[in-house]
Amino acid sequence: MSTAVENTGAPAVDASGGSARLAELTAEIGLRVRRARQKRGLTRRQLAERSGISLRYLAQLEGGNANVSIAVLWKVSGSLGMGLVEFIPATNDAIAPAEPLEHLVRRLSPRERQWAYELLLRNLGASSDRKRGVALVGLRGAGKSALGEQLAAHFSVPFIRLGDVIAELGSMEIGELFSLGGQTLYRRLEHQALQHVILGHDSMVLEVGGSLVMQEMTHDLLLRSFTTVWVRATPEEHMQRVLRQGDLRPMAGNVGAAMDDLRAILDQREPRYRLSDHVLDTGGRDEESCLRDLVRLTRDALQRPATAAAV
Repeated sequence: MSTAVENTGAPAVDASGGSARLAELTAEIGLRVRRARQKRGLTRRQLAERSGISLRYLAQLEGGNANVSIAVLWKVSGSLGMGLVEFIPATNDAIAPAEPLEHLVRRLSPRERQWAYELLLRNLGASSDRKRGVALVGLRGAGKSALGEQLAAHFSVPFIRLGDVIAELGSMEIGELFSLGGQTLYRRLEHQALQHVILGHDSMVLEVGGSLVMQEMTHDLLLRSFTTVWVRATPEEHMQRVLRQGDLRPMAGNVGAAMDDLRAILDQREPRYRLSDHVLDTGGRDEESCLRDLVRLTRDALQRPATAAAV
């Protein structure tokens, strides 16, 4: 009883479309398993012990990266007190959802869904064009977190780390996301997390990861939706600040190589960073003066006329 889950009810598709649909189906099954487990208050380890499935495989299953089999789903469903079919999404177009839009979306490939989302976001009216606040970009160690928190407090708006939203959507820590799904899963969740905060907040200060700018579609959405500030420092200052935070990983036992890598990363990303609306140079400056300049740069994006205060 180890037959892999297959889409036998859908029309024939080309190889690339079939692979995309299979990946989407596997991801949906993993999401359903994770939600069912969490709803019952079980840890992943507890479910692994109940079902007799290895903890590592269960993590891969929930992350949408396992080669799903009927036998595994049967064990999981039994351990959760659910029916097997509850974990398998409908793949037969004859089972039409109630809403026409939902029916249409289900027929689209992941890339087509993304394109459709972007199209709707651009054409739903003036509210979709309004920027949602300020986004801080740049490498770790530039001062995004410290300055972002203070900027948000000054204008009484939420401070959101996109990395926290990614972890919440993936139901696991960032490191675990990378180990299970690599860059592909992380980038998909990163884009979904950005969409999530755009739709969920009218105004905010958003801190994003330093590498987001290299994902053109995600970065373009960020530029359209926020007033962006590149928080910049020299490579030496980036390294010193990260080390002062107690993180020795960048050194990897070789100071020279670490600095060369950091300079190469900055050179690669600088053209994308320069697309930002503003640049804030934090090199050789105290936090108070940096915050004063940041407030000035972002006042129009964050100020509430009735309550704004000057620095």
